[in-house]
Amino acid sequence: MAIERTFSMIKPDATRRNITGKIVDRLESAGLKVVAQKRILITKAQAEAFYGVHRERPFFGELVETMTSGPVVVQVLEGEGAILKNREVMGATNPAQAAEGTIRKDFAVSIGENSVHGSDAAETAKAEIAFFFSDIEITG
Repeated sequence: MAIERTFSMIKPDATRRNITGKIVDRLESAGLKVVAQKRILITKAQAEAFYGVHRERPFFGELVETMTSGPVVVQVLEGEGAILKNREVMGATNPAQAAEGTIRKDFAVSIGENSVHGSDAAETAKAEIAFFFSDIEITG
């Protein structure tokens, strides 16, 4: 597999519980390198734009509210097969269906507060990285 970059976000439910370091440790232990990272508050407009693909879904309003309820940690991860690796480490969106030892199985509060977000494909990763980071903020 090739070295690639992916986007990762530690959501408000996790930052509120002060488990950011534990999540980053899981990512790094899986061979992913953090090449950019910052803690921010997402505005309602940013959340609506970032999750715009879900605008017509019934959970959209709750999603926006959840994502603006506290700080998030946005990251660019790099590594061999980083997109797939990150998704494996995160686990299934529904923590009840997530594999043992995954971030969501171990840390998620619910399907809505599932602690992390990660890009699902190369094009998505590129767009999500560009949404939060400029090239100058990403180191190798």
